Amino acid sequence: MAVGARPSPNIWHHPETYEVENRAFDRDGSLWSLMESLAPCGGRTVLDLGCGTGFHLARFADEAAEVIGVEPHPSLAALARRRTRGLPNVTVLEGLAEALPLPPASVDLVHARWAYFFGPGCEPGLAELDRVVRRGGTAFVIDNDPTRSTFGRWFARGYPTADAVAVERFWSARGWTRYPLDLAWEFDSRADLEAVVRIELPTAVAEDVLASYDGTSVDYAVNLWSRQY
Repeated sequence: MAVGARPSPNIWHHPETYEVENRAFDRDGSLWSLMESLAPCGGRTVLDLGCGTGFHLARFADEAAEVIGVEPHPSLAALARRRTRGLPNVTVLEGLAEALPLPPASVDLVHARWAYFFGPGCEPGLAELDRVVRRGGTAFVIDNDPTRSTFGRWFARGYPTADAVAVERFWSARGWTRYPLDLAWEFDSRADLEAVVRIELPTAVAEDVLASYDGTSVDYAVNLWSRQY
């Protein structure tokens, strides 16, 4: 894998389960609709940063002129290439957010969804966005909001050092705009929900919340952070 990559606690070790999670999230497309209203991707060059197995690449490829996925984990990048091999406007590259394998001013729209824990510490990645995004372009970062929703409370229990106030100050001070969204996980079965919770939370927290929560859907708050270049 790319030297210096930050190991993902979920998709790197459980790509099949993470696929289930991706299918369960935002089924009504509210997040996609908001991004499209802020910065349509039609006819543009899109960078999916931390693209994983390429789950979102095809959706961008429907309208974008060119889609580039960048992923530090070789096995996941290989899966993304296989997934998109029939899409001539999609390219998947191995690389880091901190050292993007792209020339300056080469992309119009960046999508980074839980690619790594954003906030203080990701300054090198943001410097790379300054380099590769064209003037007039847009970047989107999607991250958990531990201050709201059922999953937010679970996340705050599992990762008590996550400082939501510091994260919000970090983005706001750098000229990013926050769009809070109340979304959901909607699973096809209880077994799917349990499998995903177990890859997203530390074991003790996961077992505790599963013992006290019924059903196959979970309300889930996120923040969409956006910046114009």
